[in-house]
Amino acid sequence: MTATTRVAIAGGGVAACALAIQLAREGVEVDMFDKAAGVSALGSGITLQGNALRAFGHLGVWEEVQAAGYAFNGLSLRAPGPGAPVVADMPEMSMGGPGFPAGMGMYRPDLARILTDAAVAAGARLHHSSEVTGCTTRDDSVDVEVNGGPAGTYDLLVGADGLHSRVREAIGIDLHPRRTGMGIWRAFVSRPAEVTHTELYYGGPMYIAGYTPTGEDTMYAFLVEDAQEHVDVSDEEAVEIMRAQSMAYDGPWNHIRADLSTASHVNYTWFTEHVIEGAWNRGRTVVIGDAAHSCPPTIAQGAAQALEDAEVLGELLLRRGPIDQAFWDEFHERRVDRATMVVRSSVQLGDWLLEGRRDADVPGLVASVAQRVSVPA
Repeated sequence: MTATTRVAIAGGGVAACALAIQLAREGVEVDMFDKAAGVSALGSGITLQGNALRAFGHLGVWEEVQAAGYAFNGLSLRAPGPGAPVVADMPEMSMGGPGFPAGMGMYRPDLARILTDAAVAAGARLHHSSEVTGCTTRDDSVDVEVNGGPAGTYDLLVGADGLHSRVREAIGIDLHPRRTGMGIWRAFVSRPAEVTHTELYYGGPMYIAGYTPTGEDTMYAFLVEDAQEHVDVSDEEAVEIMRAQSMAYDGPWNHIRADLSTASHVNYTWFTEHVIEGAWNRGRTVVIGDAAHSCPPTIAQGAAQALEDAEVLGELLLRRGPIDQAFWDEFHERRVDRATMVVRSSVQLGDWLLEGRRDADVPGLVASVAQRVSVPA
């Protein structure tokens, strides 16, 4: 039996649920405090690489994830302009090892539902509309504050509460995500039969125009541009902006434009990056996932790295025994350099696009990341 018996987790996303599943199914008392009112029913798509799929296998949810998403191998590059000719078909390295495809796309709310259901089924207690707002760390415990009031004493508090983490702030880590200069439009649309894997268009008015299948009848499309202040844009205006910006792209983009509507959940976000250098913990409180590091989706490793954080932390809590300095040394040795490499590589790829670097070794960069993350964390 683990020496850790009671854990509080701030957040309800991928990292939070993955850790809760591991701990609760081994008998650890887990309280998840999520500021959201419920599991989101809205969203677009997400691309998951093989190392993320491997983590789902370890969590025991791979079959459900596989059934809800669209698995594929390979990546195609198309040119902008008439006909959108395919200029390269690139086999993707299977980063998850035997038994897993190279990648898959799925609807974000479906992934959230699967992971949340698994955490609750394992025995975790999920508290919605409950934000961790403070903590007091002691030598062998941490007092947790939720919505401004005391919530209990735990062996460990894990801040998996996203980019603008309140836990990160509460433990005195003064770090904020930095905009990288790009923004992305995303939309959820129907999938034409010809789209069977991710396809990317480099060039034209956008830095990247692409799409990824997410199910038998669905996919998500995206356009990457210079970051803009799209404030107070209505749903109707967002649809028209995506249509207008995609006019230079032929092939399946013709179908996407015709299918775009206010039901496509068009949304816009900036690319950001940050990574905590050195220790991610302060005493008995630690941050993981987007609270500890974030990267542009240029290499599609954000969710995978959050899952790896949770996987390593869960393994150590269940195996090592006491939460001492040796515990934290092993955790940081296995996670900090690897997550930092992914962040820096993702930012580098985006910088090359911003700079218009035609001599950049994009395939080499992507291959080096794939090789590194193919080895379990």
